[in-house]
Amino acid sequence: MLKTIQRYYRVDRKAISLLRFTFEGYEGIAGVTTLNPATGLIVLNIAPGCEPDVENVIRDLQEQVYMEAVLLPEEHAERKNA
Repeated sequence: MLKTIQRYYRVDRKAISLLRFTFEGYEGIAGVTTLNPATGLIVLNIAPGCEPDVENVIRDLQEQVYMEAVLLPEEHAERKNA
């Protein structure tokens, strides 16, 4: 079983649902999980081999909404490793 690639982003919290619905519309290339709705921290769980498609979608979305790639914040890294 192949593992998804996780990429973390800080986004405009008002745009989280737009991002979720956008990626759902691309049938399995990535899923959006909200880690902290107050700060707009999300993780994209990208299907292996779909990275170029996801990058294209992100590039287009960044023209409409704030989306900044971030490293996994420590408080979430601790939960992930627990």
